[in-house]
Amino acid sequence: MTIPTTDRKFRRIPKAPLLPRKRSDDNESGFDGASFSGAVFNLSTTIVGAGIMALPATVKQLGLIPGLIMIVLGAVLTESSIDMILRFTRASKTSSYSGLVGDSFGGPIRNLLQVCIVVNNLGMLVVYMIIMGDVLSGTWSDGVHHSGVMEEWFGNRLWTARFSLLLVTTLLVLAPLISFKRVDSLRYTSALSVGLAVVFVAIIAGVATVKLMEGGVEFPRLMPKLDDQASFWKLFTTIPILVTAYICHHNIHPIENELMDPNQMKSIVRTSLTFCSSVYVATSFFGFLLFGDQTLDDVLANFDGDLGIPYSSFLDDIVRVSYGLHLMLVFPIVFFSLRLNLDGLLFPYAIPIAFDNRRFYSVTAALMGFIFLGANFIPSIWDAFQFTGATAAISVGFIFPAAVALRDTHGIATKKDRLVSWVLILLAVSSSTVAISSDIYSYFSSSEGAARI
Repeated sequence: MTIPTTDRKFRRIPKAPLLPRKRSDDNESGFDGASFSGAVFNLSTTIVGAGIMALPATVKQLGLIPGLIMIVLGAVLTESSIDMILRFTRASKTSSYSGLVGDSFGGPIRNLLQVCIVVNNLGMLVVYMIIMGDVLSGTWSDGVHHSGVMEEWFGNRLWTARFSLLLVTTLLVLAPLISFKRVDSLRYTSALSVGLAVVFVAIIAGVATVKLMEGGVEFPRLMPKLDDQASFWKLFTTIPILVTAYICHHNIHPIENELMDPNQMKSIVRTSLTFCSSVYVATSFFGFLLFGDQTLDDVLANFDGDLGIPYSSFLDDIVRVSYGLHLMLVFPIVFFSLRLNLDGLLFPYAIPIAFDNRRFYSVTAALMGFIFLGANFIPSIWDAFQFTGATAAISVGFIFPAAVALRDTHGIATKKDRLVSWVLILLAVSSSTVAISSDIYSYFSSSEGAARI
């Protein structure tokens, strides 16, 4: 099949890194390719973000056994979709996710994928920064103020206010990290981020085990609680959360393009997904065990009171601070692909953004400014975040990989590929429709209730 000339203009050099391996004017000269471990850390950090905090509530909704099975199934389906992306990318001789979709469907659909990635990543980063502000400075919920760690430690001062703390965090932590032009440059911060996620799992597992031994908790409900038809349909709203928890497809190609041996990418994906699914299973099991039916949609909010064990306040602070730091280190990994795809939308015919310093820093500053303002002036966007999870995230993670396999431009799809693709599309369309309908129904129900009051 001959690809239209207009699509070829969008192509970039196949398998070319974002920067040449050695340049005299590059402060990272001598780069010979990313290592296996560095790629595993970067991909794992891409996966484990804010989604981990919603999984205990997901398991509460589904019941322990179906919930844990769905977490593992999410990892299996994610691996299948990424495997298809990698194989079809090699066949199409492209070096990006958008290039693969453009090869299969042309420019307009490629642009649609990039829009989905930008919407998904931008929403996630604003939520990340809102959570950072909640952890550091506190937040209001139902008229009750939940203090942040800086407020608790130093009192209510000008420099412990939300705006001040987020400004300092942006300038001193986030700005330097998002200025790297290679994703491999973030391997050490990604390793630290993975370590902080393990710390969170260790604490929640330790607290739950101690309380279980003391008889302070009951064993969690094994199956879902179905009171009526609405509770049954609500089970489907958990699928977008599970998909969002594993979304990493937008960073597959940037990580692969920098590898010393690109053939290692399949093993890297499998290693990362095995680690992340283990962290998710442990967090969900021990979180639901510890808090039971009182598990909140964001389990981090459960660590705002007495855990019923010695040093409870100290452990609460460790959990919140470690998770806040974890999100700061996840931020630049997600930002990397956000900048890359937005640049592809705005400047499709230009040279790669890493070669143009003016464009690189202009796009970076504009995105960071938008995210900072959103985090400060949008009080809560969890409903919007759920909406993007049911649309943009599901499209990036399930629909586009399945569509590429079914299109099969190069004739390499197997029967398994087609079967998995139809399963992905069925899950994506059904869960997305039910989730969006449920969110809209909940919104109007709450609005009617407020109007009656």
